[in-house]
Amino acid sequence: MYNNPYFNVYNQQMSIDKLNEQINNLEKMKAQLQQPVQPTNLTQNFQLAPTNRDIIKYAASIDEVQRDMVLGDTPYFSKDMSVVWIKNTKGDIKTYELNEIVPKDDKDIKIEFLMAQIEELKKEKIKNECDAVINGATPEPIEDEKPTDVQTISKFTKKSK
Repeated sequence: MYNNPYFNVYNQQMSIDKLNEQINNLEKMKAQLQQPVQPTNLTQNFQLAPTNRDIIKYAASIDEVQRDMVLGDTPYFSKDMSVVWIKNTKGDIKTYELNEIVPKDDKDIKIEFLMAQIEELKKEKIKNECDAVINGATPEPIEDEKPTDVQTISKFTKKSK
């Protein structure tokens, strides 16, 4: 088979073509490597610490807050949103009570003012009654009382002889 002259010529031509193709590929690769390499725009974003600013953390008690490790000032809310604990990186915890602020209209403000006045008058009345009991006097309604310290002077006086 290899002794056949036609086969060898054909086989040699194929080998030469393959070699030429490989040489061309190597020359292309050499030309690409000799060209200056342009740096690609590379943007690297490093996140050094996880940020949890958008997360609301809940805790049932201050013990849970003490056990948790934080990377910054972190608020913890109770389930009913009545208490907030703020823990810093040193481990210090501050506790705050939260109260809901309900917007009030003029009627609500006036009602609260009048209710406060009523409570104040009730306290004053109780205080006055206690003072009267301490002094030994029994409190009586004011309308029924007649002044005892006032003397009545008649307009007509009799002359004595």
